[in-house]
Amino acid sequence: MWKKIRKLIFKATLYFFLGSVLLVFVFRFIPVPLTLLMVQRGVEQKWNGKPIRFEKDWVPLSEIANSMQLAVVCSEDQNFLWHHGFDFEAIRDAMRYNEKQKSRKRKKVRGASTISQQTAKNAFLYPARSFVRKGLEVYFTGLIELLWSKERIMEVYLNVIEMGDGVYGVEAAAQRFFHKPASRLSASEASLIAAVLPNPIRFRADAPSGYIRSRQAAIQMQMRLWGGKLDYEMPEPDK
Repeated sequence: MWKKIRKLIFKATLYFFLGSVLLVFVFRFIPVPLTLLMVQRGVEQKWNGKPIRFEKDWVPLSEIANSMQLAVVCSEDQNFLWHHGFDFEAIRDAMRYNEKQKSRKRKKVRGASTISQQTAKNAFLYPARSFVRKGLEVYFTGLIELLWSKERIMEVYLNVIEMGDGVYGVEAAAQRFFHKPASRLSASEASLIAAVLPNPIRFRADAPSGYIRSRQAAIQMQMRLWGGKLDYEMPEPDK
């Protein structure tokens, strides 16, 4: 019996490994059609008696304004161009911050997920908080960093991420909130979209609160410090 169980575990592990590598390789070239988060949101809308809203329009990176790409780097992951999936310095900073919050009995915590991690989570995994899901996130992050370019990671990220209620990807967001294609987003509009990403259901890019306006201003300041343009061949700055 034990030999059969070990054999079954070995086969399941092997099939998962081969299947996941194949899936990541395929999505290196073709658009990601649907994510588990999109399915979950649709079920939630149906369960709550709301019409199912699903706006998504895949566009290549060449049709996404560079200002939008820079805005998410400045707001979400400023070491995106140089890390290999994980920003260990940001992780250490987040751990120190969260320890202080815990000692002060405050609930607000800080995450340190990179754009690569968020892409892996959004494209391949289910939305949940568990050690298993986090372990799978680490695994898929390593795979996409190995098999995809930084440009491809950014392209998938900006095409599948939730940007509003029923709005997925930057093209749908640009059309919904600013009535224009993603290729024509200004720095101001891009930074406003990036400002709501931590909670796109609670916050809206087309009706920004004072808090979102303050985040937008901070992101725009960082974009100016970057020179207003994201260059994927940019050398890592001296620290």
